[in-house]
Amino acid sequence: MNKPEKNLVISKKLKGDDGHKTFSIRIKDETVERLDDLAKKTNRSRNDLINMLLDYAMDYCEVK
Repeated sequence: MNKPEKNLVISKKLKGDDGHKTFSIRIKDETVERLDDLAKKTNRSRNDLINMLLDYAMDYCEVK
């Protein structure tokens, strides 16, 4: 798969503005570590990041 032409920009989130429900998924330990690192840098929850990343990936997904 080709790399998208532009990066997904994630801004820091202010505390108290959640608006999401809990969602459980099974993922690799390495992915959890990367999510945790990104969560710390952006002050966002894993759930929030997963939703953003999935939305971004679906925009650049191609089914063959």
